[in-house]
Amino acid sequence: MLPALLAWLAILLLPGLPQSTQAPSSLRPSLLTQRSGPGDLEVGGELAGLPAGAVRYVRYEDLLALPQEAFTISDDTNFKGKTEISGVALTELAKLIGQAAHSDLIVAICYDKYRSNYSSAYLAAHHPILVLKINGKPRDEWPLSEDGGPLGPYLISHPTFQPSFSILSHKDEAQIPFGVTRLEFRTQSQVFGTILPEGKWATDSPVWQGYLIAREDCFRCHGLYGEGGDRASRSWLVLAAWAATDPTRFEQYIHNPQSIQASAKMPAHGDYDQATLAALTAYFKTFVPARKNR
Repeated sequence: MLPALLAWLAILLLPGLPQSTQAPSSLRPSLLTQRSGPGDLEVGGELAGLPAGAVRYVRYEDLLALPQEAFTISDDTNFKGKTEISGVALTELAKLIGQAAHSDLIVAICYDKYRSNYSSAYLAAHHPILVLKINGKPRDEWPLSEDGGPLGPYLISHPTFQPSFSILSHKDEAQIPFGVTRLEFRTQSQVFGTILPEGKWATDSPVWQGYLIAREDCFRCHGLYGEGGDRASRSWLVLAAWAATDPTRFEQYIHNPQSIQASAKMPAHGDYDQATLAALTAYFKTFVPARKNR
């Protein structure tokens, strides 16, 4: 297990998103200061030639004019059976829009406040695509999601997905959000630094292993100090308090949420063994007492 973890940590040291080569101006989409319609893609964070925190909008039609890639996929749970998808690689959007030299993370934000974080390691391993057409059809002809809501205005998928690392019994997970409304080009150390455990921890310690798992999984729905998802009703510090005061119940909730709360929407992690659950508990305990806002 340790060699696999060390190999994945080495991937994290890969250079950031491809920022150094300036994209031809003829390829860059127009960044609008105001929405032209409800289906515009909102972009923010660190944008080329703009102050940090600036917000702009890109029309769907302008995204279709960018270099497109097409794949037939069969392992995306958003679709039934083999499906043809086409769209723009996130790395291409990084070249065209997120040109800040220190940007090394793309954050996808969805209409239900779910977030996916695409690090340089993830982009290199899986080549995610901002989907613009499904089976050759524009988004107003897309099927509904499994819960009956829209898949659009945008979603993210992959040509194929094979886990690139494992930590204890946690495996690298496909980040395939639907309902994507915004992309942010960010600095990984800033975003992930919010949930970094204080102190020095060995890379094979339960706390550090719990951090890496929580960073990829829990951070999508649970937030802290304005970072991470906001889909879940429990914040990061609530999870921390729960882990510290009732670790058995905390671990049971991760393993099988519906056994604790029948209406829970969080997916079960039935494949997590006790060591993995204990690592998450040890990590979240480091946030008690609550730390000051950084």
